[in-house]
Amino acid sequence: MIVFVKLLLAYLLSDFIIQPNHWKSNRQLRKFKSVFLYIHPLIHIFLSWIVIFKSDFIGFAIAIGFFHFGIDILKLNTKGLKNKNIGKALYQLLYIIVIFLTTILYSKTTLPTIYLNSEFYIILTAIVLLTKPTSIGIKNMISIWSPENKSNEDSLQNAGNYIGILERFFVLGFIVTNHFEAIGFLLAAKSIFRFGDLKEAKDRKLTEYVLIGTLLSFGIAMLVGLLVQLGITHSF
Repeated sequence: MIVFVKLLLAYLLSDFIIQPNHWKSNRQLRKFKSVFLYIHPLIHIFLSWIVIFKSDFIGFAIAIGFFHFGIDILKLNTKGLKNKNIGKALYQLLYIIVIFLTTILYSKTTLPTIYLNSEFYIILTAIVLLTKPTSIGIKNMISIWSPENKSNEDSLQNAGNYIGILERFFVLGFIVTNHFEAIGFLLAAKSIFRFGDLKEAKDRKLTEYVLIGTLLSFGIAMLVGLLVQLGITHSF
């Protein structure tokens, strides 16, 4: 199971953290002429091998990069999907399936030894998952209720996104350290700070939109935290 966690970590890092947005737009614009179309799977290969760090995994890492390259090509040819959010979810699912199948095949080939503590990879993967991947997921899930004017000129750029990431980090930390009561204080504190802005806005849709986003953010963080606790308690 730890092989899957490590490969998931490599995928999250290469697709969401390392890859800038202009790589994606360049691939869409230049198609097969884009150098980033070929750099991206190479990063997948490198990171997939690094997290496993065994010589007999090189072939599997290359296979992962090859399949990611194929999925990227598929994305170039199906950009016109009517529901882009569903399309994005399907592509992410394909990535996860590739990682899952690789884990099964590799585990049958050899029993990998862990060169770093399993808990390290479990927690690190959870931290990466709660950053940009979760932010994008929440944005896609609540996009159908997005108010027509939810921008605030007085707000810091991307402040809401970073606040969401930080609050999820806190929730994860509270759960891992068994301080569940602190989650209530964190939620209450955020509600107090948000109450004034929403009251002045006098926009019920905006209030409901923010409430849904906040509850989703806390809910996902709590779920990930509980899974991390379960993973640490039961050896993989």
